[in-house]
Amino acid sequence: MQELDKKYYKISDVSQILGIPESTLRFWESQLSIVKPKRNAKNTRFYTPNDIEIIKRIHYLVKDKGMRLDMAQAQIRANRDGVDKRFEVVDRLKGIKTQLKELQKALDSIQ
Repeated sequence: MQELDKKYYKISDVSQILGIPESTLRFWESQLSIVKPKRNAKNTRFYTPNDIEIIKRIHYLVKDKGMRLDMAQAQIRANRDGVDKRFEVVDRLKGIKTQLKELQKALDSIQ
């Protein structure tokens, strides 16, 4: 995952960072009150690193856990710390899984 070092990101940047289509980001913004990026005079969306973290949690709850959007939003509002901890554990485990697969490939290439 890319390090979030800028103050604001355009929707195309967020889409690329998270691997989520721009249309999905726009839809979630229209359906969820917790996803409201700032806009300039030209109506361009600007997401903060905090907005991106919220979107990561929504993606985890909707795509990985199978929740509906409204339930994901309610879960984040009711238990943000719990959602964050579960997300972080799952994210770390995915990273470990990727490393193990790379190790397996390296071992297979040696043999």
